[in-house]
Amino acid sequence: MGQVKTESKSKKSNEGRRVDDITTVLSYFQIILIYIAYTIILSVAASREIFSQIMIALGLMKTQYLNKAPKGYAPLIGRLEGLWLHRVYQRIRDGFERPISSAPGPWFKILERYSVDEHFTFRLTGRELNCLNLGSYNYLGFAENNGPVTEDVKQAIRVGGVACASPRMEAGDMEVTRELEKEISSFVGKEDALVIGMGFATNSTTIPAICGGKGTLIISDSLNHNSIVNGSRDSNAKVLVFKHNDSKDLEKLLRHAIAEGQPRTRRPWNKIVIIVEGIYSMEGEVCRLPEIVAIKKKYKAYLYVDEAHSIGALGKTGRGICEHWGVDPADVDVLMGTFTKAFGSVGGYIAGPKDFIDYLRHMSYGSVYSTAMSAPCAQQALSALRVITGKNGTDEGTKRIAKLHENSNYFRKRLEELGYVVFGDLDSPIIPMMLYHPCLLPFVSRYLLERGLAVVIVGFPVTPMLLNRVRFCISASHTTEDLEYAVQQIEELTKYFPLNFFAKKK
Repeated sequence: MGQVKTESKSKKSNEGRRVDDITTVLSYFQIILIYIAYTIILSVAASREIFSQIMIALGLMKTQYLNKAPKGYAPLIGRLEGLWLHRVYQRIRDGFERPISSAPGPWFKILERYSVDEHFTFRLTGRELNCLNLGSYNYLGFAENNGPVTEDVKQAIRVGGVACASPRMEAGDMEVTRELEKEISSFVGKEDALVIGMGFATNSTTIPAICGGKGTLIISDSLNHNSIVNGSRDSNAKVLVFKHNDSKDLEKLLRHAIAEGQPRTRRPWNKIVIIVEGIYSMEGEVCRLPEIVAIKKKYKAYLYVDEAHSIGALGKTGRGICEHWGVDPADVDVLMGTFTKAFGSVGGYIAGPKDFIDYLRHMSYGSVYSTAMSAPCAQQALSALRVITGKNGTDEGTKRIAKLHENSNYFRKRLEELGYVVFGDLDSPIIPMMLYHPCLLPFVSRYLLERGLAVVIVGFPVTPMLLNRVRFCISASHTTEDLEYAVQQIEELTKYFPLNFFAKKK
């Protein structure tokens, strides 16, 4: 019964449509218009760049661009990258990098700013905008500046200061960090864990230690995070990529790799590591873990799961993707997660067998060379974890997890009811709403900001050219009234652009 219920909860929204299957939403004429828009954008950008270079050569204009190289030197920045950065991104930069002046709770204060020159340099007006926060990864609402968790952090500052200023292998190994490793390993069902001071570095500095050396094969999901991509590249292992969340393609790729063996020598692979994520950060989709575990067991491969967005957010008690699907954590060889989302802190962890973790303590760059996590940051994660598990003597953690699922599913359902193209799975706090057209990115961001909504827009080159989107991140600290207000403001967008594609077809 439990397994059936879990599968029902994980039914994909939008009737199982894939994010990249845009022909089910857009006509070919609309797709052509999007490509025409990119052509116009790049053509105008290139024309302005050429005109500027002519004016500079004539001495009528001074350059301030980063891709201007000294005479006789090649530019440090590529021409295409420089063109996109200075002629395209700079014009919509107000939709990114927005400074805040408060804790990133359900509502926060954004510092208003304005552009002062043709290079889009910003200046602050001195005014603060009170906005509904739909962009932070504050899933369980622990990014707050009051309460028992904050009091624990204050005490940690008094005892341990604000920074370790040393790697753990030298003078940065603190008692609170050891306690955090003990608690998190028990929480996810593993023997031991290694805590690293930066979330991105948890993947990028540990995967090379796990998969280093020739003869190792990494099979990675096509939409894995950049930290996994960088770690895989640094490992010197052979990397193959399977279609996103497609277990059939994974098995086909794995079977073929085993049959072919290593390139040139055709010797058997020394080890094969499958790497996936619990929740994919740009799609909001939940990994199909039972299918992947079955394939992993069948072909005797190792499985590495990145739970940056799923730990604390999925499962009845927040234990992540394994609890969500009812999978035994022992069936996943390496569980990675971060404290930067649901825990409201920084850093991350790798959990697994004790001898394996002991090996990583001495071989992972993040453990040996990087500065250790500071005491207050470790205490924030530890205290939040104790709230989640109920070790603080309350049921606050259970309530927050239930509220997060309720809020996420409510917001997703309301957008779907209005006909918007929304992807991801139920219980996922990440809810992408597709915009498709590149010109909608700055418009939607500015429009919603004027109405008190702070959102994240995501477009090329982070996503493919046709898959521009606005991504909403839901928190347990949001109220139903907050979310309904957001839905009402989003609905107003249809007065300018018919983004509710499905409603239009009814």
